[in-house]
Amino acid sequence: MGKKVVLVVASKGYQQDEYNDTYKVLVKAGVTVTTASDKSGTAVAMDGSTVTVDLTIEAILACHYDGTFIIGGRGAMKDGHLDTPALHRILEQAVMFGKAVGGICVAPRILADAGILKGKKATSWDGDGLAKEVFEKADVTFVDQEVVVDGKIVTANGPQAATAFAQAILTVL
Repeated sequence: MGKKVVLVVASKGYQQDEYNDTYKVLVKAGVTVTTASDKSGTAVAMDGSTVTVDLTIEAILACHYDGTFIIGGRGAMKDGHLDTPALHRILEQAVMFGKAVGGICVAPRILADAGILKGKKATSWDGDGLAKEVFEKADVTFVDQEVVVDGKIVTANGPQAATAFAQAILTVL
């Protein structure tokens, strides 16, 4: 396929199935996957498994990738791991360059916080009942589906949707 994407994970508490399933589908399709996180070294998933971090969020150059996608899990929003001005800037740059972006599980809330979902349709994990409120404040239409694609933006609602999330990423690339 010849495409390159960044999967962004929290250094502590990313959702391992969302990462692993997405990674496998993309690599199998010939996509080069770079793993980024808020800290260098190794990221630790919710189940204790790990992944090597290729670069930090601050080192991402959105123009060098065809897409930037955020993996969810407890750590994505907790303790400011990923919902940061630095990642918001990367997402804004990706959109400005016409690149694909997305998030799975709680991560679409980061896209909403960054302002790139304004006027779009999206989905998110809603186990805490706050997704609709977060989206409404950001002028985003919440759609209760596993995966939602709006233009070059892909959102998914949790680990059970990881394979479909990856397949949707392939369609927007």
